[in-house]
Amino acid sequence: MKAKIFAVLAAAFYAVNIPLSKLLLAKTGPTMLAAFLYLGAGIGMVIYMALRKTSGAKAEKEPLGRKDLPYVIAMVALDIAAPILLMLGVERTTSANASLLNNFEIVATSLIALIIFREFISKKLWTAIFLVTAASIILSLDGSGEAFTFNSGSLMILGACICWGFENNCTKMISGKSSEEIVAVKGCFSGLGSLIIALIIGEAFPALVTVAEILILGFVSYGLSINFYIMAQKDLGAAKTSVYYSIVPFLGVLFSMILVGERPSLQFYIALLIMVAATVFIVKDTTELQHTHEHTHVHTHEHRHGDLVHTHPHEHTHSHLHTHGADHESHTHSHDFNDSHNHIHPAL
Repeated sequence: MKAKIFAVLAAAFYAVNIPLSKLLLAKTGPTMLAAFLYLGAGIGMVIYMALRKTSGAKAEKEPLGRKDLPYVIAMVALDIAAPILLMLGVERTTSANASLLNNFEIVATSLIALIIFREFISKKLWTAIFLVTAASIILSLDGSGEAFTFNSGSLMILGACICWGFENNCTKMISGKSSEEIVAVKGCFSGLGSLIIALIIGEAFPALVTVAEILILGFVSYGLSINFYIMAQKDLGAAKTSVYYSIVPFLGVLFSMILVGERPSLQFYIALLIMVAATVFIVKDTTELQHTHEHTHVHTHEHRHGDLVHTHPHEHTHSHLHTHGADHESHTHSHDFNDSHNHIHPAL
């Protein structure tokens, strides 16, 4: 039960990011906002790691090494571009739209994994990809005029999702390393890179109170969300945790209505229904990745009898076939699939 609560908290903490970011954009520029959101996650994770080290807790996975550097550099560069595009998009469209459009990250990650890394995509996931793409097109169209035109804010969010799609595949290549260190590196260096860009393009430095608010939001929506996600995975496994995490876009829509007071159009609700259908296919596909079965291990082995050693050749070896009663077991198999949330995090 505790693991399920952690999974829902992880989803809720991440879902609140876009609606609150929409409110914070009234106080600062989109690039500054992206910078301090990531710095909040990175600095918060550094403090968390320091506290763990002080308490004597051992690292669960090995740290990043020199051979991981190409993936780390690509990951940081993409994590500079993606949140800036996201905040520019949130500035130009509704936060409810942005929350739903974030689902396009699944499409981008899956297609990149298929084309570049030759990963398998099931029929259910193909169906989900088609539905998410259709809903994303509907959300990207602006029908306020005489003709439908593409909404620039939605296109920027789709661009962010494509960047995160590449980033997810880079992160997957180093997913065996410490997730805490990965988040700390991504948060600190990507945030610093975005901050430099914000200063170069002339965005005003926000008030210190606003900086503190953004840092806290970054730590909660990225840092704490990731931490709860990892805690949930320990008991639920990757597949089940991903199922719980699929509620993120819908929580984002709910928070947008409550916190920002948005009232979406009919066009939005059509896209919402399509996204719900896509999520059902994603959930079904994810749960089918895991199957549990019982089996008995049957061993054959060759051996020598006592001190008697045969020195002449045999035409065949002899084996004893036996079963071990104690080896009768049940366990769960998880297939290595395009899991964009190995999850370090869908958008960090």
